[in-house]
Amino acid sequence: MFAATAAMLSAGTLLGASPATAAPAAIRLTSSSCPAEILQGQVSGCVTELQNLLNAHGAGLVVDGEFGAKTLYAVREYQAATAIAVDGRVGPRTKSKLYATGGSAPAPINLNSSSCPANVVQGDKGGCVTELQRLLRHHGYAVDVDGDFGSATNSAVRGFQSAHGLSVDGQVGTNTKRELYDTDESPSTGLDLRSASCPSVIVEGQGGGCVATLQALLNGKGQHLDVDGEFGPLTLSAVRSFQSANGLSVDGEVGPNTKAALYKNIGGGGGSGAPAPINLNSASCPGEIVRGQRSGCVTELQSLLNHHGADLAVDGDFGPATDSAVRDFQAEKGLSVDGQVGPNTKAALYGAVTPPPSTPPGGGYSKILDVAAAEAGTVEGSARANSYGASVGLSLSTNNYAWCATFVSWVAKQTGASSYRNSYVSGWVKQARAGNYHLSVTSNPQPGDIVAFDWNGGSDFTGGHEHIGIVRTVSGGSSFTTVEGNTSNPNGGKDGVYVKTRGKNSGYDVVFIRVR
Repeated sequence: MFAATAAMLSAGTLLGASPATAAPAAIRLTSSSCPAEILQGQVSGCVTELQNLLNAHGAGLVVDGEFGAKTLYAVREYQAATAIAVDGRVGPRTKSKLYATGGSAPAPINLNSSSCPANVVQGDKGGCVTELQRLLRHHGYAVDVDGDFGSATNSAVRGFQSAHGLSVDGQVGTNTKRELYDTDESPSTGLDLRSASCPSVIVEGQGGGCVATLQALLNGKGQHLDVDGEFGPLTLSAVRSFQSANGLSVDGEVGPNTKAALYKNIGGGGGSGAPAPINLNSASCPGEIVRGQRSGCVTELQSLLNHHGADLAVDGDFGPATDSAVRDFQAEKGLSVDGQVGPNTKAALYGAVTPPPSTPPGGGYSKILDVAAAEAGTVEGSARANSYGASVGLSLSTNNYAWCATFVSWVAKQTGASSYRNSYVSGWVKQARAGNYHLSVTSNPQPGDIVAFDWNGGSDFTGGHEHIGIVRTVSGGSSFTTVEGNTSNPNGGKDGVYVKTRGKNSGYDVVFIRVR
């Protein structure tokens, strides 16, 4: 009898149970057999492949080929972790990222976390190596992202160290990690355009994470933009096309109505996505926001936490990941660590940003140097330094990204000298070379001009080797002084806004930008 029962168990027929249904055979997401967008509610081999890829990044899904709620949550978490707009739709951008970040490689782990060794070396395997390889690729090194520190990765590390004046030992220690993360890469696109952290109206000329989110959302509606965080002519054209197709006023400005249309049915499968964000201090939010709640107040909370480095899925659901992020934030700010978002935590979330005056002081280019020089001594991570991000639609701590171009954007906004804003150095050079936004390249620098540096030469201003500042004085020779944001303190201590001496013939390329 026992043997017969065991036989029935193995056959899956005990007490009338149906045989387990195998998942559909996996189909590569980029093949013609998969739809342009894989959405909640679909069942197919494309979903099987998606679940396998998500599991390779630590999702822990049952691979059944069914795009249900757990798969949706895993997609959103992956999008938030890899700087893609958190919309739950597996379109071209998400598909590309899933394969580019290693496919079957272990999920990337920040090299500065306690989970990674002090020195990552050849022979190591795991998420720390995945992250290392991802960063090396960002800097232009053609390594496979497989989580295995082999000879090719070792060669790339040594090449990177040599190019950056580091000790060439192939060991990824403190200095190499710092240099790997020191790029002009824009912050995460896990931002909700409807939150208080993005401008109420996003327009041409702006740049940064909110624009990157806009571009990703437009791609989800059928556009084919590069998600570069720069609101240029192509993005303007895409916005106008979207507005026309959705019966909106075709003005190219992304205000409340356009934002609402972009987020309509964003979750896929008929879902409405995250609830629209609500200011935490409004009467619509409870005095204390706690785990288990789901609302626009939680959407706003998650968006704000992301600006402080949390990388949460912005889904409006206060679950364990949001609870952990709240507690981390409270500990960092010296608050009571209880996971409850009350008055003090709300104040700290908004208080990290002190917006600059809404009306620029005026004066145009002639005031650029005056405004920039007045900021000298502002320390990275301070409320004043963090306020510069408002110029490009960011409220991210300056401890968390390379903000030299953001500082220049802030100065331009304060003076009204140019309508151009961008957190990328490459964007400023590109527009100056094209003669756009009252910018042009000059060979005769004057105080108040902008100066861009390409530390590794080539004058392409890409790859994360760039810097930018404001010209302060020019000597008769090749040297000049600058006012720069995100630069080292001459007296030691944290980076900030400081005066530096630079040169035209110092082993790096320089482009001077005239603002008129």
